[in-house]
Amino acid sequence: MTLSRAEALNIANVLTESLPYIRRFVGKTIVVKYGGNAMIDDVLTASFSQDIVLMKLVGMHPVVVHGGGPQIGSLLEKLNIHSEFVDGMRVTDSDTMDVVEMVLGGAVNKTIVSLLNKAGGKAIGLTGKDGDLIRARKMYMTRKGDTSGNKVDIGQVGEVEKINRSVIDLLVAGDFIPVIAPVGVGAAGESYNINADLVAGKIAEALGAEKLMLLTNVAGLQDKSGHVMTGLSTEQVDALIADGTIYGGMLPKIQCALDAVKSGVQSAHIIDGRVEHAVLLEVFTDSGVGTLITNRQVV
Repeated sequence: MTLSRAEALNIANVLTESLPYIRRFVGKTIVVKYGGNAMIDDVLTASFSQDIVLMKLVGMHPVVVHGGGPQIGSLLEKLNIHSEFVDGMRVTDSDTMDVVEMVLGGAVNKTIVSLLNKAGGKAIGLTGKDGDLIRARKMYMTRKGDTSGNKVDIGQVGEVEKINRSVIDLLVAGDFIPVIAPVGVGAAGESYNINADLVAGKIAEALGAEKLMLLTNVAGLQDKSGHVMTGLSTEQVDALIADGTIYGGMLPKIQCALDAVKSGVQSAHIIDGRVEHAVLLEVFTDSGVGTLITNRQVV
């Protein structure tokens, strides 16, 4: 099949536009949190895998951190294990934790590894328990609107205490793509279920990553008129939180991105995982497909 002149020119323009980005990011670490529609739609899973493998082939170092909330919920329902939530956080007792590890460290993780390998990459899956990668501590919740200061025990839900970057460095040095399930380990060897966005942010900080990319099911951070905002400084994001533009379910994700940039990650991106090849479009094009947060001047 012969391309038309217009089609050939379009391809050439796309490749030319990507060249300066390839130069800029070769040898750089890019942490990608994978979840939402991009994980369950066959077309999107294929495009995501191709994006990650292409990044690796042109000399970047992608590190994938994945979620799996819907898959966990589905298996808990099949096993007749009741799920309870506190302000959106799943209460994780020992039975639920067993399912979390089974789904995140097993089914979901190995599916992503298989997809990346099928696309031509060399991926290795692991959880935060492997090599003591993610040291965690128990997290307590405070119910929204509760001014008493009472802490709610939500079981084996944790927060990141420390990232052992040597495990990831070893894999990257071997030309592998690490695929990390957000299960941490406590000081006594106990398992903790940790929010995947939080894990991705902390790993990006520990690695001194160039970029943190969080795939979502929305177009990006929107202003009060519904327009997607990008090229934001950390000061602007702080102001948007203070004036109530950023609220609700988007707030924890934005806070994670904001903390990462304030801790040395060059830029954080909230991108629309419902768009085919969203990762490549954000890395290799001028316009991107989401919201960019950075401490550097955007040109």
